[in-house]
Amino acid sequence: MKASSSRFTPRRWIFSTFLSAVALWALKNRSSSYILCSQTKNIYTVDEFNPKVECISVKGSRIVDVGDYADIEQQSDSFNFISKFVPSWMIANALTRPKVFEVSPGAVVVPGLADAHAHVIENGYMMQLPLMGFRSVQDVVDRIKAFIVSHPDVENDKSRWIEGMGWDQTKWPGAGFPSAADFDSDPLLKGRLISLSRVDGHARWVSFAVLDLMKDLPEKVDGGLVVRDKEGKPTGIFVDNAMGLIPTPPWGEAQISDFFDLTIKQALSYGLTSIHDAHTKLEHVKFFQKMADAGKLPSRLYLMGNVASEEYWGHQIPRLINYGKHKRLNLRSVKLFADGALGSWGAALLEPYSDKPETSGLMLSSPETLKRLVNQFWKDGWQTNVHCIGDRANHVILDIYEDILEQRGGNVSEWRPRIEHAQIFAPKDLERIGKLGGIIASVQPTHATSDMWYAEIRLAPTSRSKVSTLSWVSTPQPLASPSDGDLAPRFRRVFADQRLSREQALKGMTLDAAYASFAEHDIGSLTPGKNADFVVFDRNIMTVPFEEILNTRVQATVVDGQVVYGAL
Repeated sequence: MKASSSRFTPRRWIFSTFLSAVALWALKNRSSSYILCSQTKNIYTVDEFNPKVECISVKGSRIVDVGDYADIEQQSDSFNFISKFVPSWMIANALTRPKVFEVSPGAVVVPGLADAHAHVIENGYMMQLPLMGFRSVQDVVDRIKAFIVSHPDVENDKSRWIEGMGWDQTKWPGAGFPSAADFDSDPLLKGRLISLSRVDGHARWVSFAVLDLMKDLPEKVDGGLVVRDKEGKPTGIFVDNAMGLIPTPPWGEAQISDFFDLTIKQALSYGLTSIHDAHTKLEHVKFFQKMADAGKLPSRLYLMGNVASEEYWGHQIPRLINYGKHKRLNLRSVKLFADGALGSWGAALLEPYSDKPETSGLMLSSPETLKRLVNQFWKDGWQTNVHCIGDRANHVILDIYEDILEQRGGNVSEWRPRIEHAQIFAPKDLERIGKLGGIIASVQPTHATSDMWYAEIRLAPTSRSKVSTLSWVSTPQPLASPSDGDLAPRFRRVFADQRLSREQALKGMTLDAAYASFAEHDIGSLTPGKNADFVVFDRNIMTVPFEEILNTRVQATVVDGQVVYGAL
């Protein structure tokens, strides 16, 4: 038989194999690449050198280019030279340009938002029986009754615990703490095990049935308070460290998983691609690791480890850097508590409360204990994040931070110490934190709108030399605001001189939050080389009238280039 003149030589086989591999690679590259554009250039990058652009180009999990469409399109043609050598039947559509998505003219694209202080599991826990916004004790009682009636398994079993979160006595007539007697006044609630956490998590309200389980309560609790009546009997309110006396059953993994799912779904619907969990217990660390290993973290988590002990516990928590299948889990910080909260009179003040002069709040740990722990965590390379609301607590922590930075050789840019809330400062300490430079004041927007109704009553600023740095905790919704109709004008009247610009606010919830979690090189702005985390809003929050911002809706939330909520 005569040999074919077009026989398949080794050289041709090698070349064909090479071209096939190139074509398959190009096809895969195209399937994970796209360009997102805004004709009105409403893509806010939070990059000071290139603040607004027309398009961003995404390849896989990263941003590869930003700028005008014509420039990005030219870059996407980088493989066209291969078409001169590869047959059309082989390459099909593999080397065509990436798909282009275009947002509507009124929409806006911003970097993925971050909640720099949240409680992931606890937020989901609160959602099972939410108590926020109620205006009286009776409203709360009615809500619990409705919950019981709608859950026959609970209604028919008085041994079942009923737990909820979100009540705020400052919104009720009289603004005083409730009591266990409020539950027993209703036949459906009488005799039930009820434990309800205050909105800030710094106080609990329990029923007589729960008090009956707690024999011989101590007269005093270090860093806590068992509220008692005039006869010395517990009323059912436990503040800060005293909450540890309540024998609530621990959460199982199934419950933790349910709470996690509730929070994450809510967070993604708000455009949050990164969450700093501000009190991560050991059992929650293990849960998050398990989820990360399975690739089930749809958003980034930055954990602040915590163990309830005044002895050094840094060796008990794992150090996690870009951990898990998608490298979205990090744990390189710890959370300590200096004081309580303003709403429950637990924030530690330098002077007594104006509306409760018998107390100046609670230090949850002594200054000596805090200094010993912070110094050891710093030596061991942990970022330290300390809860401080009152001016006394902030003063104590500033003393500790200042000593490390100015006397012990601490490097603030490497350590990045944080004060969580940083809410009330004496004027001299406010000046001091500015002069020290680099200490991160991690304030929460919702504290402005939640505490504004009673902060002046608690502190009486006209007669006292202190400054309240209320800024924007209570909710993971970055555009949220209480539903009070008169809130906006009151907010502008009281805090107008402290208001941030929209650009400052956006940077605070993106790039600044990334810096606070050592992630500014990977997230926080729409810059080539960074992870493709971004949000598409249905209107331009940077230019619309203030009243319209609260009506904004998320059209798409994207993490690592993949849509995790909505659609492009």
